[in-house]
Amino acid sequence: MTASSTKFNYAEDEYGKKLDRCVTDGIIKSTGGFLIGTVLSLTFFKRKAWPILMATGFGAGMAYRTCEKELNK
Repeated sequence: MTASSTKFNYAEDEYGKKLDRCVTDGIIKSTGGFLIGTVLSLTFFKRKAWPILMATGFGAGMAYRTCEKELNK
């Protein structure tokens, strides 16, 4: 084995990967919540803003919970 083929796992790299996953998860879940809230607002709630805000908040909260569990492993 040569020195160039040896792969080291640094703690900073693992933490960076976890943060990348958290940001990606937050964007996906918040956007999904936004879209679901928009559909609900347009179809059932006479175009009110609160379903959009609530669904986006639920998505962001789910992402936060998942991220917190991932970072505390």
